[in-house]
Amino acid sequence: MLAVETSKLVPVLQTSVSPVVLISGVGLLLLTMTNRLGRIVDRTRSLALRMREVDGEERERVAAQLGILEDRAHMLRRSITSAGFCVLFAALLVISLFITALVGVDIPWLIAAFFILSLVSLVVSLVDFLRDVNRSLEATSLEAGEYWRKK
Repeated sequence: MLAVETSKLVPVLQTSVSPVVLISGVGLLLLTMTNRLGRIVDRTRSLALRMREVDGEERERVAAQLGILEDRAHMLRRSITSAGFCVLFAALLVISLFITALVGVDIPWLIAAFFILSLVSLVVSLVDFLRDVNRSLEATSLEAGEYWRKK
């Protein structure tokens, strides 16, 4: 009887490899995003201190950088949240694969829904992540000013 149970689980293990690899990859992406968010927080603190010491045109430039940092922090928060949902849906997918195999119930729409939700969450996360990367270049351009070549 145990061999029958094992024979049911082997295909499930094979099927669950892809979602588990997705979870691992998104974990690395989350590490990158949280590091970027940490740098934004550090840079915001440093610019907030600098804001108290400057005035005039320099103050406007620092305020503009702080505005960009705020936008980036919101984008990264959405990106991290979406990546978290991607991992959640991939984990639910693996769990549902095992439960359906153990119980003997076939619910393909549930498995497909978790897979689709996982990938949609990943796409949303990556879009916000790419938006953050582009926005960071705007902040760098403000700081570097005329030293950057315009293309």
